Amino acid sequence: MDDKLTLGDVEITRIVEYAGSVRMSPAEFFPDKGGYDSEDLLVPDFYDPATNECRAAVQTWLLRSGGRTVLVDTGVGNHKERPYAPVWSRLDTGFLDDLARAGVRPEDVDVVVNTHLHIDHVGWNTRLDGREWVPTFPNATYLMPRRDFEFWNPANEHTSVFGRGNQNVFEDSVAPVVEAGLVELWDDSHRIDGDLRLELAAGHTPGSSVVVLESRDDKALFVGDLVHSPLQVLHPDVNSCFCEDPVQARATRRRLFGRAEDERALVFPAHFGGHGAVQVKRAGTGFEVQGWAGFSRV
Repeated sequence: MDDKLTLGDVEITRIVEYAGSVRMSPAEFFPDKGGYDSEDLLVPDFYDPATNECRAAVQTWLLRSGGRTVLVDTGVGNHKERPYAPVWSRLDTGFLDDLARAGVRPEDVDVVVNTHLHIDHVGWNTRLDGREWVPTFPNATYLMPRRDFEFWNPANEHTSVFGRGNQNVFEDSVAPVVEAGLVELWDDSHRIDGDLRLELAAGHTPGSSVVVLESRDDKALFVGDLVHSPLQVLHPDVNSCFCEDPVQARATRRRLFGRAEDERALVFPAHFGGHGAVQVKRAGTGFEVQGWAGFSRV
């Protein structure tokens, strides 16, 4: 499905690949917290009390900016072998059909942004052509954070809190676009166009990044996995179990939430179901949800 919102001169379309259970309890997903409070905020979009499982969306933010088509994160992808992440293994979704319904063919995409290189952010970088993984978006520049590229490159043998959860991801969703000459690595910051830029926001992974939108009087932060649930708005020191540097992740989350309130920037997480994006404001030692974006609920 898709849904649209315009901020300044940038049109934002939400393309949802998946919405539902991630087959993890709150205690597993958020071990810092060990459980959920404020269920009235979390049910039904972020938590199913009947099964005690967290719910999330996997989505791509399609931006039309400066005459170009930009995709922020590319989800899980189809036919990917994910032995240590069965919820994402061998999917067969209509993602490209949904993209087409939004008026975009793969060859129309100019820029692909991977906010970081986790399994559920790079999957549609490639598609299966016979027995080969080939770039899904053959005319695009793929922007990848250099620090994540180096961290997840198997040749560098880094150890992750994710264990083997990201197995095969570099080989089938990153290396093929590198070999095709489509990847541009960046560090610290990168200007996409007059309304969009990338900034490093490390903690969740070494190269985690945000897309900053500033267009006329409107501002937004596309924050990737800075936050998975409104639980982390209320309790910004709560990390997911997938954060590589817990201390830095907490500091980054607090900094960006504070910035979002100060600049009245709408926050677009990669995995918020429901209305997809959120306005935050300070409350006590944390923050609270001030309002939601105008997207349809998923």
